Amino acid sequence: MPASNILVTGGARGIGAGIVRALAAAGHNVGFCGRADIESAGGFLAELRREYPGKFAYFTCDVASADDRARLLTDFESAIGEIDVLINNAGVAPEVRADLLDMPESSFDRVLGINLKGPFFLAQQAAKRMLANSRENFKCIINTGSVSADYASINRGEYCISKAAVAMATKLFAVRLADEGICVYELRPGIIKSDMTSVVTAKYDKMISEGLTLQKRWGMPDDVGKVAAALVSGALAYSTGQVINVDGGLTIERF
Repeated sequence: MPASNILVTGGARGIGAGIVRALAAAGHNVGFCGRADIESAGGFLAELRREYPGKFAYFTCDVASADDRARLLTDFESAIGEIDVLINNAGVAPEVRADLLDMPESSFDRVLGINLKGPFFLAQQAAKRMLANSRENFKCIINTGSVSADYASINRGEYCISKAAVAMATKLFAVRLADEGICVYELRPGIIKSDMTSVVTAKYDKMISEGLTLQKRWGMPDDVGKVAAALVSGALAYSTGQVINVDGGLTIERF
């Protein structure tokens, strides 16, 4: 299969960086973005260009901003080419984990703007560009969700709500784009080592050791990256709209 042109949001660190590395290793051309400036991603970008043969570019973008989203897609096409795959990975947790009764509206707006509104409208615009794309590569949209779509955490309710809505957005786009030949998936990570989980490392170390997950270890960004690379390859081309759990067996019900 020829190299695909792939855009990964939130791709400079954590799960996003694991996805970018896996795609680069598979020979794809990857543009990735984050809210920080180019200097913060310079080392990672240099590593990709040194280690892998594809085309790589970094873009500064706040996915919650309509202007930034429009500029991102235009800049991606200029640097990488016509888009084949969008991976909506950018996401944030609440800045303060507050009880549900104390959650400020500003936190709700911030988290849903980045985790839901941004990915939804970026998928909308990317899909239109994919439909105009004459390339014959496999085309898909992948949303990074979370087990928090189903697991209620009352000290980060806005995050849970955002991920539950991402799950529905995935289904909606899968239905709309099926006849267009564009697959849509949700990657649903469990407990993954990243900046987002660094503040609760001790808590999850204990829970994992006590059997929270069937596989008694943390998930790593590379675990998610490998699944993303499989989806991009078209290996699950007859599974549009599906949730792919990357959770070490966390969500299997047991008694």
